[in-house]
Amino acid sequence: MDAELLRRWEKIWEVTWAGGKNTLKYFQREDIGYERKSDKSPVTVADRETEQLMRGIIQQMFPEDSVLGEEFGSIDGTSGYRWIMDPIDGTKAFIGGVPLYGTMLGLEWEGRCIAGAVAIPAIGEGIYACEGQGAWHIKDAHVQHCHVSESAVKNGDQALPIRAKVSCVDSLANSILAAAEPRTFQQRDELATLMELDKRVYVSRNWGDCYGYLLVATGRVEVMIDPIMSVWDAAAVQPILTESGGTFTDWNGESTIYNNEGLATNGKVLDEVLAITKAAKPYQVRA
Repeated sequence: MDAELLRRWEKIWEVTWAGGKNTLKYFQREDIGYERKSDKSPVTVADRETEQLMRGIIQQMFPEDSVLGEEFGSIDGTSGYRWIMDPIDGTKAFIGGVPLYGTMLGLEWEGRCIAGAVAIPAIGEGIYACEGQGAWHIKDAHVQHCHVSESAVKNGDQALPIRAKVSCVDSLANSILAAAEPRTFQQRDELATLMELDKRVYVSRNWGDCYGYLLVATGRVEVMIDPIMSVWDAAAVQPILTESGGTFTDWNGESTIYNNEGLATNGKVLDEVLAITKAAKPYQVRA
C-alpha cells in the first residue's frame, strides 16, 4: 500500500470512533433539544460538536487534506485526499434515543472513494474498509482495535475485528430488504418502487441510515436502498460494501456516491433489484 494512504488507513477508524464516542455524551439525554435546518432535517449540538472534533483531529494529522462535512461545509486541501464525514447519520433516531444511528467517515483520493468507516457507538459496533485491504467488522468497539490480518484474527483475540463478508443469498425472493422510511420514497414520488421491492423479497424492515448498509456488508441483510441520499451519507459505505464483496451503486447500477440515491446489495441479487429500480424517474434535486 502507498505510504500516504497507509497513514490515513491506519487512522480512519480511530477518528470515526472518537466522533462516535463523543455522541454518547448526549445520547438519551432528556435536554438534548434540536433545531431544524433549511431542508427541515434536525440538527443537535451533538452533530455540530462531533463534526468539529473529527475535523480538528484530521486537520491536525493531515493538514494538507480537504475536508467535507454535513454541518460545516468544505475546506480545500492540496494532497488529493478528501475526508467526507457525517457526524450523526440518523439524527432522528439519535434524538429519539434509538441506538441505531452512526458516525461516518469516508476518504476519497482524487474523486474516488477508497476507504470508509462507520461506528454505531450506542451498541458498540462498527466497520471499516480500504481498497484492497478488505472490510473489517468490529463487534465490541469499546475494546482498543488496530488493523490486523486475517491470520491474526484466526489465531488471536476474539475481540479483534473480523473480516466482513456479504451473504450468499442468490435470489430476491429469499432476501431481506432494509430501506429508508417510506415518506422519503413519497417525497421522490417513488413509493411504488419500495412497494414492488417489498413484494419481491422474503421480508422487509426499515433499518435505515448507515446501519442498514452495515447489515448488508456483514451478511445479515441482502439489500439496502435510499431514494434520497447526500454524498456524506454515501462516501463511507461505498468502499465498505465493495470490500465486503457487495455493491454500492445508484438506482441505475452506476458505482457512484454523487447521484443523490443509494443502493447496496450482496451482489448476487443486484440484477433483480436493478430490474425494478431502473424504471424509476431520475431524482431531481430541489433548489
